[in-house]
Amino acid sequence: MATIARRGLLAGAALLGAARAAGAGWEPSQRVPDPAVEVLDPAFAKYRIPSATVERVATGLRWAEGPVWFGDMGALLFSDVVNDRIMRWDEASGALTMFRKPSAYANGNTRDRQGRLVTCQHKSRSVTRTEHDGSITTLLDRFDGKPLNSPNDVVCHSDGAIWFTDPAFGPNPHESMAAPELPGNVYRIDPATGQASVAVAGLAGPNGLAFSPDESKLYVIEARAKPNRLIRVYDVVETGTRTANGRVFYDAGTGTPDGFRIDVDGNLWCGWGMSEAEDGVLILSSQAKPIGRIRLPERCANLCFGGLNRNLLLMTASHSVYALYVNTRGAGTC
Repeated sequence: MATIARRGLLAGAALLGAARAAGAGWEPSQRVPDPAVEVLDPAFAKYRIPSATVERVATGLRWAEGPVWFGDMGALLFSDVVNDRIMRWDEASGALTMFRKPSAYANGNTRDRQGRLVTCQHKSRSVTRTEHDGSITTLLDRFDGKPLNSPNDVVCHSDGAIWFTDPAFGPNPHESMAAPELPGNVYRIDPATGQASVAVAGLAGPNGLAFSPDESKLYVIEARAKPNRLIRVYDVVETGTRTANGRVFYDAGTGTPDGFRIDVDGNLWCGWGMSEAEDGVLILSSQAKPIGRIRLPERCANLCFGGLNRNLLLMTASHSVYALYVNTRGAGTC
């Protein structure tokens, strides 16, 4: 892990200068270790790089979401939901450019096993795939003959299946949404047939989702659970096609977990917020124990691991994107 940390810091020299330019009005900590990176349990200490500080690499957004790393481009793609666009941030130059507009109010994004962008689109109530030639294929927009609600977040299994959440959150503050015709489900799109099945049924606002490193478990955030948001966990069974034994993994209390990713050790790095005391990222161990926190000046909606060694944590937080080198890597393709 120490080698990863050193390589990440060397590769990030350009990132630091670009961050300061992009983050006018917000300055990274001049102290190291960065006090914004908090060790809540000794288990988290090894993941903090003492010389790494939180940087703001992009700002001027209206609701940043759905980050996904494209290593072959050295770039982060993410949704600027309210502005109806997908943005691109280049690590080497620090440039922020527009990748696509309109985006059908894109929210969650991931990359499939062939390197293609997969996107949850609120306006079209669909999950799409951007082909290598730039054309867009609709993977799913209906189930049992009924339109999807507002696909929110998406992940890809190693078998090529696409799993996504479909709450009834609405497409955008500036648009109305037809009454939902389907319950809040998690769906699986079979890679061979393109047919969808319900992987988890009837959740109150299913939101972020992620697999454990060995894909034996699926974690899903239930955003409208009462009285508090919940992170639920399910066993993945029947050769990776279904779930069973759903149970509560973590009660969020007053916090608002949204999107999240899992590292190679099975820790959950969760976008969090709803108050100045909670805005940022909460890190939970695989035993559901809070072990670390990254404090940000904005609510964090989602995150992913990127950079040359997949140890650059990239956090989409309301109006900005923040970055922090950490001493671990994202599991799978995250």
